Amino acid sequence: MSADTDKKKNHLIEKIVRLLPDKPGVYQFLDENETLIYVGKAKSLRKRVASYFRPEETLTGKVAVMVRKIADILTIIVETEYDALLLENNLIKKFLPRYNVLLKDDKTYPWICIKKERFPRIFPTRTVLRDGSAYFGPYASVRMMNTLLSLVSQLFPLRNCNYNLSTENVENKKHKVCLEFHIGNCKGPCEGLQTEQDYDTNIAAIRDIIKGNIASVMQQLKKTMGDYAADFEFEKAQLVKEKLDILEKYQGKSMVVNPQIHNVDVFTILDGDQTAYVNYLKVMGGSIVQAHTIEIKKRLDEAPAQLLALAVAELRERFESNSAEIYLSLEIETEIPGVKITVPQIGDKKKLIELSERNAKYYRLEKEKQKELVDPGHRTNRILEKVMKDLRLRELPTRIECFDNSNIQGDFAVAAMVVFSDAKPDKSEYRHFNIKTVTGANDYASMEEIVHRRYSRLLEEQKPLPQLIVIDGGKGQLSSAMLSLEKLGLAGKIAIIGIAKRLEEIYFPNDSVPVYLDKKSETLRLIQQLRDEAHRFGITHHRKKREKETIKSELTEISGIGEETAKALLRHFRSVENIRLATEDDIGTAIGKAKAKLVYTHFNAAQNL
Repeated sequence: MSADTDKKKNHLIEKIVRLLPDKPGVYQFLDENETLIYVGKAKSLRKRVASYFRPEETLTGKVAVMVRKIADILTIIVETEYDALLLENNLIKKFLPRYNVLLKDDKTYPWICIKKERFPRIFPTRTVLRDGSAYFGPYASVRMMNTLLSLVSQLFPLRNCNYNLSTENVENKKHKVCLEFHIGNCKGPCEGLQTEQDYDTNIAAIRDIIKGNIASVMQQLKKTMGDYAADFEFEKAQLVKEKLDILEKYQGKSMVVNPQIHNVDVFTILDGDQTAYVNYLKVMGGSIVQAHTIEIKKRLDEAPAQLLALAVAELRERFESNSAEIYLSLEIETEIPGVKITVPQIGDKKKLIELSERNAKYYRLEKEKQKELVDPGHRTNRILEKVMKDLRLRELPTRIECFDNSNIQGDFAVAAMVVFSDAKPDKSEYRHFNIKTVTGANDYASMEEIVHRRYSRLLEEQKPLPQLIVIDGGKGQLSSAMLSLEKLGLAGKIAIIGIAKRLEEIYFPNDSVPVYLDKKSETLRLIQQLRDEAHRFGITHHRKKREKETIKSELTEISGIGEETAKALLRHFRSVENIRLATEDDIGTAIGKAKAKLVYTHFNAAQNL
């Protein structure tokens, strides 16, 4: 590998690590041949994966060798660290990555088995056989599994012998009750002392408990604990309490693992304006063993169902899937011979759909951030293209100008214009306007004046015009702005819209019906940002002008008192009226005795007239 290639690879890995989420999941390291070389689990993918890319001298020899071989990183997001642990186990057993430990049978996670037989036994096992028995798990916490088994044995006495309890053997008294019967752990089905119906009723209740329906069990345990305490058997009560504490932390079966879902494909689609993302999960034996997301570029604005159908065909062929059942996030018209297609609405199947959708969303976010790192203008172009599409513009709005009026009951009327270049504020281009031709509070006439002044000057100076004008106001202000554009011969040459504050309505020229953009739309957010910035800029100018005019009219008319002295007086006394009522000595503390005499004499002379 050349130095340049190695540098590019390290740069890519650095960007991938920086964009990883602070969420639990599984990470997979691939080499330059796209071969999986390591699988790991993490409570935080970002922190765990970043720990591999410390200075090489801080890593052990084998880890450093592995890190040098990493060419790409794939991740799968899950709900909890337990889910990540179980998924890591499944992936290691399936792919046997070079740098992972070899998981032997005695290192795999245990299951609870309800044996398919007459008077079923219930026991833990690390070997799952396709013999018709029911398997629940696997359990990452052996202690929790044993707690469940212990709880079951306390509530429902069951046999643990391996006798063949066929009808014939029971009727012929082939087997005798053992010590378990005498100490109360078994009801003696081997001698016909417990009916098959009664036994199966207990088994049905146990299935519910193992599946996570433990509310009734909790009630029973609390009653048992209370009974022990009432009989002063505090040690036994404490043991039951410990089991209660563990069960309260138990959150039911893992979302990643559901023993009743086997050999199923899961597909979900995340649709966008120009690109769609389809995520694929492969579920085998109740566990996710594969995850992959593809990106689909649109050409003819295809419907999501059409794109999803194409992706299902492509991915099933690519991964040679023969699953007889598929879960989808939405219905498709295409039928696949011999395959059952379901759009889950509730339960564990729906949870798999939601997990797949989260992986598709993360993949999209990761791709967009990578593009922004490589091409900083990518996000800008995407936003401007969205604005162009939503507002039906003829060209990309790389320069947008927004106007806003500010006045208080017609006094100190001013206006402001802000400019956004490439969807970002260009403060060097901001402009203030003092209204010259309008008397009183007339927003419509004021808007007409400033728009005319702005674009007549641009035409005179032969400067480039904006692609979009935004007017802060509804139909009235927009119509006034249009009058100026028509006078200047610019109507139809520059796109212009108005935004009304109350309901964020977007108005177009000569159209009385407003358009309502999606509240989460990037187009609306950009227009709101323009409007708010113009308002802020205008208010700042309005406040400064009002203060200046107040100082000029009230104080600077006094002979010998300049603007700075007037400001000092207002800072000290807060208002002209307070200055009028102040003594000469009080005024002197703010501006000195000489000027205080001028101010005091002025106001007292005015009062004596």
